[in-house]
Amino acid sequence: MSDTTEVSDIIEDATFDFTMGDSDHAISKLEAVVEAHPDSFEAWHALCEVHYSAKAYESALKAAERALSLRPDDLFINTSLSRIWLELGSKEKAEHFGAQAKVASWKEQLKNPEASQAGLDTGSP
Repeated sequence: MSDTTEVSDIIEDATFDFTMGDSDHAISKLEAVVEAHPDSFEAWHALCEVHYSAKAYESALKAAERALSLRPDDLFINTSLSRIWLELGSKEKAEHFGAQAKVASWKEQLKNPEASQAGLDTGSP
């Protein structure tokens, strides 16, 4: 089994734990993954989201900032950071990361215009 597959499996297990209401176990699994695989964007982002849901905003911020350092143009981590900063009371930073998320979305639409158009139904034949 490759490291990538192993990491993905652990993230899935942690996500399942979280959805079943066991945030502590999910956090433990994700912290072990990021310690062993510090360059795993997916693990850092998952850890960010679990901390956010537990209202542990400072911990969520630390995980999100690490994920951002790995993928600065990622739509989802910029959205997460916008939500976190809103909860932490910084409207300015929340707006900054919200704008970054929009830019990331536009870049994705430019790279793949067919996919972005597929979601739009104009009603025209």
